[in-house]
Amino acid sequence: MSLEPDSAQRVYEGRLLGVTVERWGENEREIVEHPGAVAVVAVDDEGCVALVRQLREATRKRLLELPAGTAEPGEKPLETARRELKEECGLSGGEWRELASFWTTPGFCRERMHLFAAEGVEQGVASPDPDEELELVRWPISEVETRLHEIEDAKTLVGLLLYVRTRPGQTV
Repeated sequence: MSLEPDSAQRVYEGRLLGVTVERWGENEREIVEHPGAVAVVAVDDEGCVALVRQLREATRKRLLELPAGTAEPGEKPLETARRELKEECGLSGGEWRELASFWTTPGFCRERMHLFAAEGVEQGVASPDPDEELELVRWPISEVETRLHEIEDAKTLVGLLLYVRTRPGQTV
């Protein structure tokens, strides 16, 4: 089987997303095009992870999530991660490492998520986008595994689980 469609036509181009209709033999697939995104497990010197609670219009709820955001054109994932963490939480510095890179919803979307850990981050001043109303929430890392039931966002679940299972002194 070929890994390329027989044909592809862009049918929608928005500010952030596009939609391409691809033909694979007799099958038609609608693919959401996304520039890529990042999420950050940011832990301060007090051993607390930074989360943000924000309205997600698609869910009609305020969700508790890792700080995250979409890549700007030409921006490398680590640059995006550092920018988003500073904008959303006012956090910067620390020791950084990539935890994982994965497709968020590969059944219909071409969004690649890069997940980072930043340890020893320092507090500064947040500067969220004008359309973002964010509440900063801090959880002690020691409480994360017992509070996962409070999280409804997939990237946040993945990020927190990978972090607590791969930090020094932990076994996978």
